[in-house]
Amino acid sequence: MPPIPLWLDCDPGHDDAFALLLAAHHPSLHLLGVSTVHGNASLARTTSNAGSVLTAIGRADVPVYPGAAKPFCRDAVCAPDIHGETGLDGTTLLPAPSRAPQSGSAIQATSEALFAQEPGTAWVVATGALTNIALLFASFPGLAGHVAGLSVMGGAVGAGFTAAQMGVVGGEGGRFGNVTPWAEFNVYCDPESAHSLLSNPVLASKTTLVTLDLTHLVLATPEIQARLSGGTHEAGSELRQMLLDLLTFFANTYSTVFGISAGPPLHDPLAVAVLLEALLGDGKRVSGAMCFDDRGGERFAVRAVTDGTHGGDGEGTVGAGGKVGQVGRTVVEAIEGQGVRIPRAVDLEWFWNEMLEAVGRAERAVGQEVA
Repeated sequence: MPPIPLWLDCDPGHDDAFALLLAAHHPSLHLLGVSTVHGNASLARTTSNAGSVLTAIGRADVPVYPGAAKPFCRDAVCAPDIHGETGLDGTTLLPAPSRAPQSGSAIQATSEALFAQEPGTAWVVATGALTNIALLFASFPGLAGHVAGLSVMGGAVGAGFTAAQMGVVGGEGGRFGNVTPWAEFNVYCDPESAHSLLSNPVLASKTTLVTLDLTHLVLATPEIQARLSGGTHEAGSELRQMLLDLLTFFANTYSTVFGISAGPPLHDPLAVAVLLEALLGDGKRVSGAMCFDDRGGERFAVRAVTDGTHGGDGEGTVGAGGKVGQVGRTVVEAIEGQGVRIPRAVDLEWFWNEMLEAVGRAERAVGQEVA
């Protein structure tokens, strides 16, 4: 089958770097372009980071379009405690972008690239705040029927949805969010945009939501880091060393902030990996296990809580009268028929094989393969 066309909207971000890598270097994917958004760092930094990562992996040919610098009705929220001030702290090996970002509208460019594909073939993958993508489908409502699907890294269900551990903050566990006890960061940044997308009746049946309940099952453990390095104590190429540097920084912040010491969850490339299921046929099985397990077709109605304001205490949303609401929480309800897909498990060996093979392809693309 021909490569699957996709547009990636992201806010690099350590895990976004790996999403870019997989999207740009899987032979069955065709990365049409990248748009950037506020989130892990400022828009200027996420845009520069996207260009730097694409340069590092030998895909500077992919155009990068700066998108929204803030939500429509809120201030931007960044995550320096997790990703550092630049959004990609932890390595000195990340090159400057070799190509300037595009000057046109990110929304217009995305729509043109997607409408240029055959109906029912192209995917939108969103791994940051959802401002750009909400505006995309609001501005071009016909696009919802044209695309094959929407894959979003965002949200958190909780209530034992999976066995994932979310960590402990301030000595308190029992949370299922990563920015407040209830909210995942991408949805929290712009809950209005998240709600407009996840409640879109045309998009719902085409949407896969990759939540923290899944991503916290996919940890870049020391064993995975050893595989990334090529099985040695030191990485075999500058690219692998850069990726290891990024993972090491990410691992340290997750250990410090959340008390998760087994390795950092690699959230964002899972949203790209969702597209690869189509390559496996209807069974979507690898080594006897479901690639992404949705319990045989489980579907959900999803809404994002928009009541409340962003708080500064890390424990909830703060208004004039104290904590107000649970802004950014994703509320899900199992339904019959058409709805959002929220996988509960993934074939880990399959995912890591795909990820590490993409690293090898990137290495060859930049002429750094080590014999």
